[in-house]
Amino acid sequence: MRALKITGAAIAAVIAIIALLLLIGIPSSFLKAEIQERVERETGYKLAINGGAKIGLWPSLNIRLNDVTLQDPKDRDINRRFAAASIEADVTLASLWAGRPQITELVIVRPVVNLPLQRERVREANPSSRPAAAKPADAFSIEHVSVTGGTIVFSNLRDRVENRIETVNADITIDADRKVRLTGSARSSGGYPLKVEAKAALPAAPIERQNIPAEIKIDAPGLLHAQLTAKAEARLNGSVVMINGVTGALGDGAFNGWASVDLSSKPLVKLDLDFQRLTVAMSRSTGDSSAQPWSNATIDVNGLNYVDLQARISAAELKIGDARFTPAAIDAALASGVLKAQVSNLGAYDGNANGDLTLDVSAANPTYTMRADLTGVRALPLLDGLADFDRLDGKMQAKISVRSSGTSQRAIMSNMAGTAFVVFQDGAIKGLNVAQMIRSLTASTLSGWQASDEKATDLSQLSASFRIDKGQAQTTDLNLVGPLVKMTGVGTIDLGTKQIGFRVEPKLVMTTEGQGRAGDPVGFGIPVMIEGPWGSPRIYPEMQGILDNPDAAYARLREMGKGLFGQNGAGLGAAIGSLLGGQPGAAGGQGAASGTGQAGGKPNDPLGGQLGETIGNLIQGLGGLGQSQGQGGTRPGGQRSLTPTSPAEAPAQAAPAEPAAPAPPSDTTAQQDSQPMNEVLRQLFNR
Repeated sequence: MRALKITGAAIAAVIAIIALLLLIGIPSSFLKAEIQERVERETGYKLAINGGAKIGLWPSLNIRLNDVTLQDPKDRDINRRFAAASIEADVTLASLWAGRPQITELVIVRPVVNLPLQRERVREANPSSRPAAAKPADAFSIEHVSVTGGTIVFSNLRDRVENRIETVNADITIDADRKVRLTGSARSSGGYPLKVEAKAALPAAPIERQNIPAEIKIDAPGLLHAQLTAKAEARLNGSVVMINGVTGALGDGAFNGWASVDLSSKPLVKLDLDFQRLTVAMSRSTGDSSAQPWSNATIDVNGLNYVDLQARISAAELKIGDARFTPAAIDAALASGVLKAQVSNLGAYDGNANGDLTLDVSAANPTYTMRADLTGVRALPLLDGLADFDRLDGKMQAKISVRSSGTSQRAIMSNMAGTAFVVFQDGAIKGLNVAQMIRSLTASTLSGWQASDEKATDLSQLSASFRIDKGQAQTTDLNLVGPLVKMTGVGTIDLGTKQIGFRVEPKLVMTTEGQGRAGDPVGFGIPVMIEGPWGSPRIYPEMQGILDNPDAAYARLREMGKGLFGQNGAGLGAAIGSLLGGQPGAAGGQGAASGTGQAGGKPNDPLGGQLGETIGNLIQGLGGLGQSQGQGGTRPGGQRSLTPTSPAEAPAQAAPAEPAAPAPPSDTTAQQDSQPMNEVLRQLFNR
């Protein structure tokens, strides 16, 4: 009886213990060694359970491991490991009894995966030194995997480089037909969000060397301008993932091709993709970028050291920003931190372009080398699309060969060296009227380019060649030729500070015959300086030229008068018309003929009256018409009347006058003779 009581009490105690264990789980510290040994024997990796383990029996077998790390024992790099705050798995008891564990739920909390970055590719390790292969997938199965708060760390301790993909969340389901569905999200170290959806159909084990149909969808705002979707067949061949039969679309641009990735050491990516339409997004400035200094923010291209690439990208239409190229083909190779890209026969707005780019990031200070050759390209859509610059139109030819170094925009522009030649033909300068600007300089200096949407300067040719050294682009052959303006000059552009300094010699054409007429264009008389920020420089006459040599300045003014108005003032009407923006020969001619002085044919026009008076004084001072005042009389203000006072006086005026004896010069006469020219200078130079 006593034994029966003892047995009953023992059974009751066991039941109570089992009930308690079903509720709180089994403290299984004694099983840690067995679990760790089993994992290392099956996978070759060492498992460390630093936070203990617990096994629950209700409502199903539940195993929870806390503070877990997994690492290859033969790898001395402590950073090459997997760690997680906890790993929890639900397993059916029936599958355990059958010897094929079926994991219905696997939850991984805050995992951290460390992936090393290697600068050079190394040979694959010998099979004997590699961890033992895992058991076939049919030895166990997983139905659902959940990952929360994960982090992927790419690092190279020697280079002190570390990049992260954080807040990784993933949900993976595998059905009975081995169809896998993955949805996930993450955020890069630069703050760009990433969303991924993928589907695949896994074959029966072993999956190596078998085709795996897969679909993928990627949304990466900030990295990709549109959603990427693709279908392909993947195949595992050792450490190489081969992706064949790729078809998909990036936004509205369909593509096809193939790719492969070798993951044995430093990744080697090979791909060949052909796009119907490929778009490369570029941010456009919202304000006047010419007034803003170059950024000193670091341009991080160091990641190119840790991947090798062999690629060919072709497209029936390539869109970079708002610029379009048809067709396009780019060949690129990246090895040991040196990227070489080449384009040939790139279709660019009725012309073509050839060029290559070399980027060497193997050193601490990256270097850049670029060569470009453009022929017959329409300048306006190209410059507007690439650089948001819409001031130049015409056929463009350019040859550029430059090199530089630096880690920021300002450093790259300040270190620029090389040569550049550019010519624009049969086009226009939009928003600027160069001839009007030159005329305006006779009254005051100009601040800025005097831009206006209504203005334009037609040009036959605009050309210049530059020699660039340490960010200073110097030219000695600036040449602008247009129907009504011609200009040559020399100067320097400071690429680093966006400053310019030019000395130009402008000339105007005052007749409708343009540059093709027999006479030469009219010289402005003195050089013009263009200095300051290239977005808004100061434009003014070089006053030193006239102050140092007054005689030469007067001679130039006389020549300017002859060119402006022709022999004996025959071109006066055309000059006034051109100066006032009217029709040559109509404006000013009526005023001169009638003696009213109303230039431009508009009565009581203050500008026309002032300009007519100035031109009259100029003609009188230059002696073109002033010497014949007595032949027809003059109007007040020096305006000569070409109308006889009466018919009877006309024959007398036609007869030649007897030459008068020259009067001895006097101080009063000299002063009177200089007054018209002084007035001219005052009008010209606002002094």
